Amino acid sequence: MAGSSSLSTRAEKIKMSKIRTYIEESVEELTHKVSWPTWKELQSSGVVVMIASIIIALIIFAMDFSFSKIMEFIYKNLF
Repeated sequence: MAGSSSLSTRAEKIKMSKIRTYIEESVEELTHKVSWPTWKELQSSGVVVMIASIIIALIIFAMDFSFSKIMEFIYKNLF
């Protein structure tokens, strides 16, 4: 039993060491290797996303409205 406790503790230390290394390397990469967009680039991208979202929403609305009218016509005239 004493050996298993020692193995468990050593395994936990190794696991924590790996987690710590992962976090340190992640912070290093995020602060020194990643190129972050400027505020102006970020605003420009945000506008593009908003416009694309509105266009897609309008297309889905048009499809839904059209399908609704087609189904309404079918049910009123055929059934």
